[in-house]
Amino acid sequence: MPAARQRGFRGWRRRRPFWGGLCVLLGGCETLLSERANISVVLHAGAESLAGYLLPAVVAICGLLIIFNPMHRLFYSVISVLCSLGMWVTSNLGGFVVGMLLGLVGSSLAFGWLPDQEPRRRRRGKAGAARA
Repeated sequence: MPAARQRGFRGWRRRRPFWGGLCVLLGGCETLLSERANISVVLHAGAESLAGYLLPAVVAICGLLIIFNPMHRLFYSVISVLCSLGMWVTSNLGGFVVGMLLGLVGSSLAFGWLPDQEPRRRRRGKAGAARA
């Protein structure tokens, strides 16, 4: 039974930009957690403002939406790139740079994901057979 569940999850994951959405989600959550850091660690570049909590929350929500609604991944990835760049100013240098980088990399992965493309392993096999 666990093997069937694993195959089912693998099939579900392949039909969406899972890794990009997961990176965006982790970037937003890491930045939100950096807002709750000890006061001696927190940089005061806007940590007390509403935008310091709002932008990471939007990035985390965009990560979930990229995973569960892949049809609109282009819109969500553009929004998460803009919010990730905005986190540099509002949220402790973007969650001490880690959260911002996770958001940017995940957004790029989600933006570049192509749903109708065959896995690379199969394309190489067909191209090799065509050349021979």
